[in-house]
Amino acid sequence: MDKYDILFEPVQIGPHTTKNRFYQTPHCNGMGSRNPRGHAAMRGVKAEGGWGVVNTEEMQVHWTTDQAPFIEGQMWDDADIAPNRLMVEEVHKHGALAGCQLAYHGMDATNWYSRVPVLGPRSMSIWGGSGIDPIHTKKMDKQDILNVRRWHKKAALRAKEAGFDIAYVYSETIVWSFLNKRINDRTDEYGGDLENRARFFMELLADTKDAIGDKCAIAVRLAVTELGDHPNDWDKAQSADLLGMMAEIPDLWDVNVTGWENDSAVSRFYKEGHEEQYIGFVKGLTTKPVVGVGRFTSPETMVSMVQRGVLDLIGAARPSIADPFLPNKIQEGRIDDIRECIGCNICVMGDFQAIPIRCTQNPTMGEEYRRDWHPEKMNAATSDKDILVVGAGPAGLECARALGDRGYNVILAEAERELGGRVTRESRLLGLSEWVRVADWRITQIEKMDNVTVYPGSKMSAEDVMEVECEHVIIATGASWRRDGIGREKWKPVPGHDQDNVYTPGDIMDGKRPTGKVVIFDNDHYYMGSVLAEELHRDGCEVTIVTERAVVAEYTKYTLEDMHIHKRLHEKGIKKVVQHDLAEIKANGVTLEHAISEEETFLECDAVVLVTDRLPEDGLYHDLLPYLEEGKLKSLKTIGDCHAPNIIERAVFAGHNAAREFDEDVPEGGLPFKRERAIY
Repeated sequence: MDKYDILFEPVQIGPHTTKNRFYQTPHCNGMGSRNPRGHAAMRGVKAEGGWGVVNTEEMQVHWTTDQAPFIEGQMWDDADIAPNRLMVEEVHKHGALAGCQLAYHGMDATNWYSRVPVLGPRSMSIWGGSGIDPIHTKKMDKQDILNVRRWHKKAALRAKEAGFDIAYVYSETIVWSFLNKRINDRTDEYGGDLENRARFFMELLADTKDAIGDKCAIAVRLAVTELGDHPNDWDKAQSADLLGMMAEIPDLWDVNVTGWENDSAVSRFYKEGHEEQYIGFVKGLTTKPVVGVGRFTSPETMVSMVQRGVLDLIGAARPSIADPFLPNKIQEGRIDDIRECIGCNICVMGDFQAIPIRCTQNPTMGEEYRRDWHPEKMNAATSDKDILVVGAGPAGLECARALGDRGYNVILAEAERELGGRVTRESRLLGLSEWVRVADWRITQIEKMDNVTVYPGSKMSAEDVMEVECEHVIIATGASWRRDGIGREKWKPVPGHDQDNVYTPGDIMDGKRPTGKVVIFDNDHYYMGSVLAEELHRDGCEVTIVTERAVVAEYTKYTLEDMHIHKRLHEKGIKKVVQHDLAEIKANGVTLEHAISEEETFLECDAVVLVTDRLPEDGLYHDLLPYLEEGKLKSLKTIGDCHAPNIIERAVFAGHNAAREFDEDVPEGGLPFKRERAIY
């Protein structure tokens, strides 16, 4: 018996049986009702990759509970049946069960689109949307409760007609606000003790089972404990009491923790399986199958979760995004081919930005329909041309790997002895170790290819490139951090930037580190400034972060890191100075200028780290342009950071896209992907 066989055992879920224990839990994707074909293709690829159950994202059951500007699924009326059936059909093609997460969002809605009042158990500010939307709920009366029950039931019937095998009663929306005693202050039969607070939940569940339980399994997603500021308002003890009341009613329990930043926690702060300590008790309270998540990427961990009776089904959102074919690869014994999630939450960023989902590890995610990209299949080579790729960072590695997969002969030259570029360097910083998977997976795949030859420690000049005698050259030489302080809000060099006490993130990663009191000027607003603050604090430095924004690391709110970052900085005593610009650097400190009042203050320090813009390392490209103009090169292009500095996900995408398009008939200036349009 293979040690992973237990993962491929069938599991009974209500009236249906899943072919294995791999369960893609509901997750957002930025396509939903706007891009139903894109959504269907993305979920279908996961079913093809071996997931036994593939679910939708949150699906709004009625137009009075919209989450604008976020793009979610909809089951508002009968017109929504056909678009959702597209996803069901794609999933069923590959023998998987299709599930939908029905939700009436209540206080998690904004209703910016519908412009009707948000409903909740009491009148209070909503917590959905941006988190600061100036919207209050209407306290639900008995008729409102009956209306929501009726709308939810009708949506369930539409889900059944669309062909879904599993339908959720999602307790982390309006149900959660009824369950939670901090929020629910009602004095009628829907407030007070747990039995009353759970009444609405029980009614929704009974309505749904009565309506579609003959054909559909009924699942419940329940956050079993509330992490964060109010851990005692909903905890494991109350969840156990709730399970005692309704353990056998649903056909499946999908359990996790609140809030989203803890459930979909980044790898910088939480490692694989981190939710077991909270959800481990559930299996002992019900005979129904239990699914849970924990960014599972290791087959050994998955097997352990089942063997120890923690879970019946291995839930995954992010790992299924990074590698839709994870189950098949385990079953086929191709463990080193698994494209492991790095826990960076770029997939979550897509939802916050209302754009189609994307992934640092998997550049085909969200492009299955738009560009006809498949995560395991490349378009075949159309010639026998040889290609030289210069630079083995995330863009160069992905480009060489993908070109090799197409069947081209590729030479990959890297100036450093170690491959991986910025990914390898950044993965050595505190908390970012799992990011090295971006390089490791691609290096592993390249090592299996006879048609890709790698030359590390080979810094290339234009003359060196021409000596290789490849007529097609792709430059992926990356970017470097600016030393002059020019950045998003600062367009001129900072006076004093050329002193010996000024450092860049590149210096820190190269081992050149300051001592004493250090000011980090963060004009990047993503992860780097706070990571370096922790890194230098560990070295013994007294660190202060300065930013022109109102908060440090502002962009990380889109990746669910911000609260964890602020907590960590507070715990370590790292000081923050916000809404201040860096006016001048001196030998003994910095002059800061208030972003609003322009008042200047002086802050003593021994060193300054400038986390500002980056400059493309595109010198080789410009040196080679004359050879292209003379016809000695047939093609020459830059990709990744040396083309335009960006996040790692965009570099990987650029490498993959360049490989897909090489030697293909790509219309200049033409739209490279299909658009979905509403037709009436």
